[in-house]
Amino acid sequence: MIEEGSKRGKAMVEKRQLFMEMRAQNFDVIRLSTYRTACKLRFVQKRCNLHLVDVWNMIEAFRDNGLNTLDHNAEINVSRLETILSSIYYQLNKRLPTTHQINVEQSIGLLLNFMVATYDSESHGKLTVFSMKAMLATMCGGKIVDKLRYIFSQISDSSGVMVFAKFDQFLREVLKLPTAVFEGPSFGYTEHSVRTCFPQQKKIMLNTFLDVLMADPPPQCLVWLPLMHRLANVENVFHPVECSYCRSESMMGFRYRCQQCHGYQLCQSCFWRGHANGPHSNQHQMKEHSSWKSPAKKLSHAISKSLGCVPIGEPPHPVFPEQAERPQELTHTVQPKPAANNMNDTMLMSSGAPTPTKSVLESPSRLDEEHRLIARYAARLAAEAGNSTQQCPPTDLSFNFDANKQQRQLIAELENKNREILQEIQRLRLEHEQASQPTPEKAQQNPTLLTELRLLRHRKDELERRMSALQESRRELMVQLEGLMRLLKSQSGGSPHSSPSHGAGCSMPMPIRSTSAGSTPTHTPQDCLAGVGGDVLEAFAQGSSETSKTKRI
Repeated sequence: MIEEGSKRGKAMVEKRQLFMEMRAQNFDVIRLSTYRTACKLRFVQKRCNLHLVDVWNMIEAFRDNGLNTLDHNAEINVSRLETILSSIYYQLNKRLPTTHQINVEQSIGLLLNFMVATYDSESHGKLTVFSMKAMLATMCGGKIVDKLRYIFSQISDSSGVMVFAKFDQFLREVLKLPTAVFEGPSFGYTEHSVRTCFPQQKKIMLNTFLDVLMADPPPQCLVWLPLMHRLANVENVFHPVECSYCRSESMMGFRYRCQQCHGYQLCQSCFWRGHANGPHSNQHQMKEHSSWKSPAKKLSHAISKSLGCVPIGEPPHPVFPEQAERPQELTHTVQPKPAANNMNDTMLMSSGAPTPTKSVLESPSRLDEEHRLIARYAARLAAEAGNSTQQCPPTDLSFNFDANKQQRQLIAELENKNREILQEIQRLRLEHEQASQPTPEKAQQNPTLLTELRLLRHRKDELERRMSALQESRRELMVQLEGLMRLLKSQSGGSPHSSPSHGAGCSMPMPIRSTSAGSTPTHTPQDCLAGVGGDVLEAFAQGSSETSKTKRI
């Protein structure tokens, strides 16, 4: 009994902890309810580390925990909810670097208590699947267009048309979030909430749904939702402008410019609190800025806009195909018993087709149809294999043999060219050694030797440049030689017609490090010679020793 009492007391403390921390932020001094609500929900999102979980990771977590097989009105108890949240946060820590790991247990406790306080006010110990999906999909990180697409997939039918009853249920659940942060009088659910979003009863497809909810301004009951996303985007935006009220020389976050008072600008803290001075009044219209542009950029943008170089207005979201939009909807799919079902789910997610129901997938007619399709596909593959065998005439073998013979001849020519280059390098090296024999002491004693030494040094520079050019040409020839040897091996397939000196070790590509023109190569990596046989190995071995000698000289 004592342990149960201590657990209950601890649970009550954890339940109040998030709200106590939120009150300490003093968000209630914000004058406008829209900003006040968005700031509170953004605080809850960051405090519970939900901003680190992308909406796509959240959808994947729904499927991994089997929520896609449950009806929206099905109830889950708090213990299973805790298990789901645990899987979400532990998967998050696996994706995060070790230096940015989160406190999983604390995040689970804060979010669990917030969700229970929001959606289980009567302490039944259960939450519906739809309320949990709506809350987590709204409060997680990611783009608002992706969240709205997922929400639309949950409230639309198989033909891609929104069901008004389901949208009303979504509003009922999502508007519990402002109520949970004590903003219910401004953004609580009413019976007229659906009409404020869609006043006319007509077919609502995905693009129309996005147009309405992402409009400027959005529906009044959801005006805090896009603002919460804008808050996340401008938290680290810097404006090198002085606030006209608090005289702060820089602003972080939003910047507000008066449309009537010239040059009057307020930081977000002063604007949210309703501060004003001088001729400015709170009744003046203010324009919200989420970025900073210098006067030069503004002028160039205005000129480009007047000349028609930039579009006047960009669409708030991309236009999606007018069909059943369910790439994010993983509901009613069969759990991964056979591997074919998982493959079908992946194909459905990528194609955007409506996900079939479980009863349709498990019906005998559906299975027979799949078996017929598999048999037809196997027969088609067999026919294609037979046709490809018949279409290959015997003359192809002789043609391949002739091509291999030509390639071997080209390889022999390249090897001869490489030998000539090596001989030229050897001759130049000997001339270089001879040119380096006179010493400065002898030259000082004899003016004739001094003149000859200068000529020899000039000759030495010319020889070094030519040697560098020859080494570069040799390297290019070796690259071509290695590529031809690899091609010969791949085409001959180890046939007896291939040359024995080039038949081994051509499977690994040879890394060649390019050097700038005019520089003398000083080193050839020996590990890249593994698998190179015959004259190629000899050429590289000699080249490496000669270049090392050149380096010492």
